[in-house]
Parts: sequence; structure tokens; C-alpha cells
Amino acid sequence: MSDSVRIDKWLWASRFFKTRSMATDAIDGGKVRLNGERCKPSRNLKIADVLDIDNGSTVWQVQVAGLSDKRGPAAVAQLLYAETAAGLQQRLLETERRKLFSEPGADIKGRPTKRDRRQLDRSRD
Repeated sequence: MSDSVRIDKWLWASRFFKTRSMATDAIDGGKVRLNGERCKPSRNLKIADVLDIDNGSTVWQVQVAGLSDKRGPAAVAQLLYAETAAGLQQRLLETERRKLFSEPGADIKGRPTKRDRRQLDRSRD
């Protein structure tokens, strides 16, 4: 095993993103920060680097614990990182907030029907 690996490969191998191109797009879009700074997808990671990752549904703050450029089972992928205490607390608070507050249109799948629009209008008033 090498002592560094590309950040886009690592994000894919550690299962934060489904494809490597999604990881690359997130890095280019500023959704991933390495040690608090923006970086390029070709940047090499080292053990003990801290990553702030926003994969669309969850915001993670993790410390790199292992390096791999091969995607394996989820149990192996979880060994590649350790979530920081601050990141874990923030993620749990966000999860609790989502449980208590639901978006008005979250239950609507696709284009809203006339009935759905009326319910949305009533919830806004």
C-alpha cells in the first residue's frame, strides 16, 4: 500500500460517492475541503488529513485513517476514516433537526397534482 492516494479515488473507495466522477464534480464544486481548504481532485491524501465532505444528503468531517484506491465492501470502507467528534455531533444535530421538521413538499414525488398544490398553499398560509 502506498503512502498517498488521489483524493477522488479515496472518496470513491471509502463510499462517500457512488462514482469517481461524482467525487470529482463535488471536489471541483467546493463540496470537499482538505484541511479546511479547497483542493483539486488530483491532490494526494495522507493519513491524518481532515476532510469536510458534503455529499448532498449529509455533511461529514472525517480524519483519514487508511488509504485505498480500490472500492471494497462497506465494512472495509469504514476502516478508511474516523469521524471527528465535532463532525459527529454536528451530523447528529442535523439528523435530529430533520426528524423534527419536514419540508412541506418532501412527500410529493414528481410533479405535484392539484391536490398537492392546494396542500402546499395551505401549509404556507
